[in-house]
Amino acid sequence: MYLTLRDRPGGKSGSKSPSRAAPRIATTVVLLGIVSLLTDVSSEMVSAVLPLYLTAELGLGVLAYGFVDGLYQGVSALLRIGGGYVSDRSNRPKWVATAGYALSALSRVGMLVAHSLGPISAVVTADRLGKGLRTAPRDAIIADSSDPKALGRAFGVHRTLDTIGAAIGPLVAFSMLLLVPGDYNSVWIVSAGFAAVGVAVIVLFVPNHRAKTARAAQNVRHLVREVTGPRLRRPLVAAGLLALFTVGDGFLYLSLQERDHFAAKYFPLLYVGTNIAYLLLAIPFGRLADRIGRTRVFLGGHVALLLVYLFAAGPFTGLPATIVVLALIGTYYAATDGVLPALVTPLVDPQARGSGIAAAQTVVVLARFASSLAFGSLWLLLGSSHALYLVAGLLTVTLAVAVWLLRGAAAAPTTEAAA
Repeated sequence: MYLTLRDRPGGKSGSKSPSRAAPRIATTVVLLGIVSLLTDVSSEMVSAVLPLYLTAELGLGVLAYGFVDGLYQGVSALLRIGGGYVSDRSNRPKWVATAGYALSALSRVGMLVAHSLGPISAVVTADRLGKGLRTAPRDAIIADSSDPKALGRAFGVHRTLDTIGAAIGPLVAFSMLLLVPGDYNSVWIVSAGFAAVGVAVIVLFVPNHRAKTARAAQNVRHLVREVTGPRLRRPLVAAGLLALFTVGDGFLYLSLQERDHFAAKYFPLLYVGTNIAYLLLAIPFGRLADRIGRTRVFLGGHVALLLVYLFAAGPFTGLPATIVVLALIGTYYAATDGVLPALVTPLVDPQARGSGIAAAQTVVVLARFASSLAFGSLWLLLGSSHALYLVAGLLTVTLAVAVWLLRGAAAAPTTEAAA
């Protein structure tokens, strides 16, 4: 089976199964979506106010924010492969994911005593390590409990619930700061409460869903061969190259505020706008990926990101232009966030599914870590608009390379697909 821009998982060149209803979404997927919803209310409450908290409240510069944003984007890579490997090795993905959710919940309490760059960096690191530990096992559970022909839809449902939380979180933070301006400690406390409830849901209600096929005992050498083999190599390189030119949301929102000079209290609402677009598009794009090919949708999401840079850096100003930018950012996430693990899953032996998904996510977050550090420097050297134009040009070239890489990628049928 060759992975091309016309790949259609589970079928031959667009063939359809007559009179067959669409596969149902598993209850496990919905439960994990609720866990992610609660966790994202918590995390987005923090991330929505963090850029202004660092630059306005604590007086740190753009370069310092670039360092923290780099940690936020990239430090989870330190545990993603480990989380996927432990999940595959132990066949207990639920408990590996639970440990990650618990670590992130504990980090929220640390924000109460973090008032300088060092402590805040430590708290952000703990939070992102928790995310790195939980993401691959959670996505492996979703894949294992879903019909292979509906992986895009299953991940789309999960990401939709996740994004509902991501939309609620900034609204809660905005409301709290509107009622009590500058009371960031209240934001941190409420955030910790939502995270704790999310941990309780996964512990009490989510089953430890294991692979449908028997798992052989895995060793590091086998997993390295699996995630560096020809089935995954080109997709991973393509995803990593594209992530190198992905500017973090915080920078994009700061550039919009610099351009339009709107009041700081409205800053969290930018996250809400993005997440509403993501929420509306996650399931449709997941279903579209299952129908026309996951690579097409994944690349299309990066075209939307290119338009984000052009609109954010261009002469367009005011509320309409800002809404367009937020909608395009949400489009980018809807077309890539859940589609990437859905794209990778059929290319990996089911016995190494968590590690394969983790490998793809690790490549992306490491590239985004480098991107955040580099863009902070570019902003200081060139200004926000010129820096965005430069990244847009580089992304255009990289998209052409990614199209070539994904057209040339090949994958043998997995055990699950051949069954």
